[in-house]
Amino acid sequence: MTGHNTSHKVVVIGGGYAGTLAANRLRVRDDVAVTLVNPRPEFVERIRLHQFVARTGQATIDYGTLLGEGVELVVDSATRIDTAARRVLLASGGALDYDYVIYAVGSTGAVPSVPGAAEHAWPLADLESARRLRARLDELPPGAAVTVVGGGLTGVETAAELAERGRQVTLVCGRTLAPYLSSGGRRYVAKWLARHGVTVLEGVTVTEVRPEAIVLDDGGVRPSALTIWTVGFGLPELAAASGLRTDALGRLLTDETLTSVDDERVVAAGDAAAPSGRPLRMSGYAAGPLGAQAADTVLSRIAGTEPAAIDLAFTGACVSLGRHAGIRQIAGKDDKAVNVYIPGRAGALIKEVTCRFVVSKRIRGEARKPGSMSWPKGGPRPETPASAPAISA
Repeated sequence: MTGHNTSHKVVVIGGGYAGTLAANRLRVRDDVAVTLVNPRPEFVERIRLHQFVARTGQATIDYGTLLGEGVELVVDSATRIDTAARRVLLASGGALDYDYVIYAVGSTGAVPSVPGAAEHAWPLADLESARRLRARLDELPPGAAVTVVGGGLTGVETAAELAERGRQVTLVCGRTLAPYLSSGGRRYVAKWLARHGVTVLEGVTVTEVRPEAIVLDDGGVRPSALTIWTVGFGLPELAAASGLRTDALGRLLTDETLTSVDDERVVAAGDAAAPSGRPLRMSGYAAGPLGAQAADTVLSRIAGTEPAAIDLAFTGACVSLGRHAGIRQIAGKDDKAVNVYIPGRAGALIKEVTCRFVVSKRIRGEARKPGSMSWPKGGPRPETPASAPAISA
């Protein structure tokens, strides 16, 4: 570690996969004072929320077992980044001075625009939503009709987990079931769901959610005692509220070093980053490397050296199908699935090992030895044709 007289204050906003790892990695230097701001006193394993809802697993971990020595945890919410005064304003009325901010606020579920969905559908993108959903499930009789809206990986995992617990589940996919997967991977998932009694509706969308039913775009009305909404991502509005430019979804616009295009003392990580207006897939997979690279960018600026461009190769995705099956989809470094996948118990084992690896090896590994994490590299990202990204002020 490098010793210096002055202390550099870094405030990390958001204690998810990216923010927690970044906070630990910043301790490479002993002259960096790291404060992690998070609205909850515990870390949420978002990739396990479907297990939490189905009562097949837990989704929270004590920060005391994750954060390296010297990282200060402030349980509060940031309401504004005052870039002129270099202060993060907090919901409690307090404020934190900073030299650098790592913006790792993560993502949450999108607010649905479908009539009745905001009132009658149940999201599951954060811990509070998952707690409410779990309590509601406990009240339902075992044979009640449950609908999961959204055929992406979260929707598939949720439907599978509940079906394995004996629930009567319908999965409404919109266009396609699990569009990220290869055609072979999709066929495997479809067969598993059919075998476990899940009704999969492809090529239809929900046009209205009622208290006890859903209405489809073909005019059909299906009973639904509980409708779970897993469609789309939303982001906190902190960046825009702080006068920093974002993309249309609310991700902070950055250059390829994850530095805000408006302020070189604000660096983004994880789902909240839109480098060059071309964000990476929102995922737990990308969160760790982006957290590490955000920390490295801050450390480079402190050292007076040029920060490196983001360098991450995707390798695919893992999907759990209940507790005994799953699928490991292989993809090229550009994150496009190839027709190679590992199904069944082996797929389930890989998914579980991956979930544990992210916490025990990556986050705790950085707590034990800051700067130690490595990840698959893909080289500089290719330039895309100069079509202007959608920007909101």
